[in-house]
Amino acid sequence: MPEIARRTLLGAGTAAAALTAFGSGAARAADVSTPASGTGDARTRGYAFLAAAMDGYPEHGSIRLAQSYSDQAGLFSTAFTYDNALAILAHLAHPAPDSWSRAVALGDALLYAQAHDPQYTDGRLRQAYNVGPYVFYDGSAQPDGFVRPDSTVNVGTQFGFTGTAVGDMAWAGIALAALAGRTRAGRFLAGAVRIGEWVEAHARTEEPLGGYKFGVDGADKKLPFTSTEHNIDLTCLFGRLARLTGEAVWLERRARAEAFLDKMWNDADGFFYTGTNDGVTVNTSPIPEDTQTWSHLSLHDRSRARSVDWAAGNLSVVDTVDRPNSTVPAGQSYEGVTFSSASLVADEDSPIAPSQPKPDRSGVWFEGTAHLALALRDRGASGDERRAARLIASIERAQDRLGAGQTVGNKALPERSGVVSASSPLDTGFGFGYYPYRHTGATAWYLLAAARANPLRGR
Repeated sequence: MPEIARRTLLGAGTAAAALTAFGSGAARAADVSTPASGTGDARTRGYAFLAAAMDGYPEHGSIRLAQSYSDQAGLFSTAFTYDNALAILAHLAHPAPDSWSRAVALGDALLYAQAHDPQYTDGRLRQAYNVGPYVFYDGSAQPDGFVRPDSTVNVGTQFGFTGTAVGDMAWAGIALAALAGRTRAGRFLAGAVRIGEWVEAHARTEEPLGGYKFGVDGADKKLPFTSTEHNIDLTCLFGRLARLTGEAVWLERRARAEAFLDKMWNDADGFFYTGTNDGVTVNTSPIPEDTQTWSHLSLHDRSRARSVDWAAGNLSVVDTVDRPNSTVPAGQSYEGVTFSSASLVADEDSPIAPSQPKPDRSGVWFEGTAHLALALRDRGASGDERRAARLIASIERAQDRLGAGQTVGNKALPERSGVVSASSPLDTGFGFGYYPYRHTGATAWYLLAAARANPLRGR
């Protein structure tokens, strides 16, 4: 079996062409505090990108999601559920009225997707949707926006983004719970509860390692994997639902997810394993970044805060023009972390995937770099703030200098707006890569880190 990833293709036998990346994924919901770093202009430009990604197809109605990547990524108008959940949380971390209204609009779009799926009525969300028209690689025209003429949502079938992953559902639930806490609007809490109930009904497992399974593919077939990252997400979601509903059942479910995480902890080396393929055997490699930082952001377990250090020390990279396969322009350099331990030993002589470039082992994954910066700030140990500030400065340089000339919906993006997903092509080690395309998810995580807004605080 292939190793599991938090972002994996969840279609039902659908071939994908030229894919670049797969999006897994309250007054206290985003735990917003006054930003102490991250320049104002850089943050303003980050929000300008989120707005442009959301407004790329105005002729297709006001019910809309944000396109995940710039057009140059080759994913056309794909809007990953995970990325849009992050956009909601980033908007809630910003005091501007426009950000508030955008967060509400994106939340309502997720609720619309729950209620208008072309096949299911059980509250699930798909891995991704299309939000504007395009012509696919085979020449077939895709004329619809997010809402089709029959009022159903435009599921991302061309790329096979038709399944439902627990991580994506959890992040959407976290975002809806955040909106519920902020707005006191019952519809958002109801949507978050539907997500939690879907996860309980479709992913709970009694296998030896326990926890909650990965989700279902596009044919509604249960997937055998169990992801550490997904169960981290659930500890936040279930914790929030317990607080917002007052129902103790969510605490039991949270404890189940946390018990799985206990079994993924490597105490000797201070990191979390990625998960299991069969519910019995722990996958010991590769080791991803997000499980190390997100576990701290959600659990705040001081006894396992070493996982943040593991990510900072073992996945650290510096990308410069002289690195093999680097695409960083001359005179520029970026520091941060890469996706996983496998990224550091990727085959530099082979393409990441068919028709894709060769990987740079030192390519910086800017989304993960923002995870780490926020985890360091949240932990607040000696030296953490200084290191976080360096990482945020690296991300801001990338926003200034990388990804020039890119578009969304064939419209030029605001100048120097939006963070690219990676400084150079990088191999995640999980069957896909990241590339220097402006990305909603990476930009949202940067904005959260700059604002000290922890999206996973669930207690």
